[in-house]
Amino acid sequence: MAKKIIVIGAGPGGLAAAMLLASKGYNVEIFEKQSFVGGRNGSVTMDGYTFDIGPTFLSMPEIAEELFEASGRNLHDYVDLKELSVMYELIFTDKKVQMYKDPEQLSREIERHYPGNSEGYKRFMNDTRKKMTRLKPILQSPMDRYYQYISWKVLRALPQLSLGKSLYSVLSDYFTDHELRLAFTFQSKYLGMSPWECPGAFSILSFMEHEYGIFHPIGGLNQLSKAMEKVVKEHGGVIHLGEGVRKLWIEDGNVVKGIMTEDGEKIEADEVIINGDFAHVMSNLVEDGVLKKYSKEKLKKKKYSCSTFMIYLGVDKQYDLPHHSILFAEDYKRNVEEITETYTLSGDPSIYIQNACVTDPTLAPTGHSTLYILAPVPNNISGIDWSENEQTFRELVLDLVERKAGLENIRDHIMVEKIISPHHWESEFNIYEGATFNLGHQLTQMMALRPHNKFEELEHCWLVGGGTHPGSGLPTILESARISTNMLMNEDPSFSFMEGQTAMEEAL
Repeated sequence: MAKKIIVIGAGPGGLAAAMLLASKGYNVEIFEKQSFVGGRNGSVTMDGYTFDIGPTFLSMPEIAEELFEASGRNLHDYVDLKELSVMYELIFTDKKVQMYKDPEQLSREIERHYPGNSEGYKRFMNDTRKKMTRLKPILQSPMDRYYQYISWKVLRALPQLSLGKSLYSVLSDYFTDHELRLAFTFQSKYLGMSPWECPGAFSILSFMEHEYGIFHPIGGLNQLSKAMEKVVKEHGGVIHLGEGVRKLWIEDGNVVKGIMTEDGEKIEADEVIINGDFAHVMSNLVEDGVLKKYSKEKLKKKKYSCSTFMIYLGVDKQYDLPHHSILFAEDYKRNVEEITETYTLSGDPSIYIQNACVTDPTLAPTGHSTLYILAPVPNNISGIDWSENEQTFRELVLDLVERKAGLENIRDHIMVEKIISPHHWESEFNIYEGATFNLGHQLTQMMALRPHNKFEELEHCWLVGGGTHPGSGLPTILESARISTNMLMNEDPSFSFMEGQTAMEEAL
């Protein structure tokens, strides 16, 4: 009889894990508190306008392709991917820089704005390509034992880890201009970190974009979650929307027997996979006294990512703006310090804008468009009262996008609007302290020092998502599902050795 697997949370990690396991014959059920799949990779629809909630583009699509293939499906039968020739536009105080996917075009753009630096770009790509080759086996494998640090794959990667160097320091080896260094280090924000704090190994983030491209799925990135939902159901998996989990059902000290739903029902399972925000789950779904390493008191002492202030606007016109734009604060380093060190609201925040309708008119009524506006802000450890600051900060952000991005008279064109502040991330999305990108990615919280894919404190309990290895970001979250499900199948005596080997080969 097939093992019963319960997945808590229908975010991309949970959906990917469910898809892989259901395709191998496991009896899989997902329990999701929200009324929609995807979590932060879900969508919001208002009066004909559709917005991605969180991530807005797909990088390294081959990971998703491999997961669908391992599940007996073709990603492209479900999702229509469009590659962006201009990945994003960077808006500085006195210039706008187009970041092209094509290396020759980008080299010319770099020389136009930063003479003499195109050679550094080529060196960066060549060097980081080697780094990626060495780091990939670590990112695709379990790292839950300290002895693995002396394995051959880690020892080979050590020279590429840029130990003791920050991300900004690494890029300083390639570019002489401060703005150009920011152009290749702002991706540390995907981890909710400062480029002056983020480990140098994460130079692979900008490399991944330039090497593999940036893709927009027609209908929004939420279509990836909806595609995985379809595959789960096609393989017999069941998804319970609007059915949250109140507690893990634990017996004999630390043995997970299943879940207790918010309706009070006890549901038994052979294995439980947790895709909820790690610190929130361990603080709320596990009774006090069960956990030692990750008790409430110890979780409070961990380092967490920043948060984000989101404005979703449906407007009655179309602006001449690229698909992705980043507006840099005039003093970017100060802005980052306000977010990650002093925990204060900036008077000049950096801002990201997605103008997706320039690529995908399906997201808004004819002649209209959607604008997704994001400003990184401190998480709720800051103590900022968003009930008092929300409208003031909204006005500041809209003033800046009018002035810096040229979105003139934007308030006059707003048809629908939604705001998600750090308070909403915590209260509505169950994100610990509103830290949108989960636990921080300092070296002290990475690899074996991050919560393990096979969770070390509870039996029959597995983790997927940004709170486990290899970390936050959609590609790595998908990798976490691949790692955890392969481990689960390889430890399952009812899953034949040959089948297990085939699954590993397909995944790798």
